[in-house]
Amino acid sequence: MKSLTASVLIILSYIISSCSDYKDVPFVDGVTEALNDGGKVNVSLLEWTRNPLSFNCSGDTLTVTTAPGTDLWQRTYYHFRNDNAPVLQMKTREKYFSFVVKTDFTQSHHRFDQCGIVMYLDSDNWLKGSVEYENEKYQHLGSVATNNGYSDWATTAIPADVKTMWYRFSRRCDDYCIECSTDGVEFSQMRICHMYKGAEEISFGIYACSPEESSFTAVFTDMKVTECMWKAHDGQQPDEEL
Repeated sequence: MKSLTASVLIILSYIISSCSDYKDVPFVDGVTEALNDGGKVNVSLLEWTRNPLSFNCSGDTLTVTTAPGTDLWQRTYYHFRNDNAPVLQMKTREKYFSFVVKTDFTQSHHRFDQCGIVMYLDSDNWLKGSVEYENEKYQHLGSVATNNGYSDWATTAIPADVKTMWYRFSRRCDDYCIECSTDGVEFSQMRICHMYKGAEEISFGIYACSPEESSFTAVFTDMKVTECMWKAHDGQQPDEEL
């Protein structure tokens, strides 16, 4: 019995020590680091939530090859929960900023093949914007906001010959905006939304996936962080209680 008690104490001591070591690891804010370096994203600060089939980084170019059957979706309409898409993100506690990236999905060829921008907090709370392949005639430019386990998909059809798209993800506290652009200069709003679990520290970045029996390679370039380009509303003033 004494031997068992000693073993338990040793295990508990190891767990406590491990937790203490973890707490001692300094938090590195990806947005703060980028803003202090002219907007340049430090790729070494990006972390995979799940690994893709393959991944390569060369200079400012990231290539991600998807595995079949990878997706992000929660419950709504389809009544299934998919939570295995590879997501590459940085962490931040900054409350006001914008993140820009260019995506090239020339190789997408099967229904729902997609790549784009993402803020993945946990399986029930995330936000993404992308182009999803549909067929040889058109594809879906859209965004999904998932709050408390239910996904909301908003889309518009665009020609199938569009093979690149820029995205701009902006944060104002716990409110978010996703915009898109074909040239990286003029951006159009895709979605404004509130994220219930997006008030404090968040993680955001890029993703690519192939929900059906497909695989393709997505290319991400021109990543940068800027001051928040989603400016405060200049019309009606906020209600005092809000």
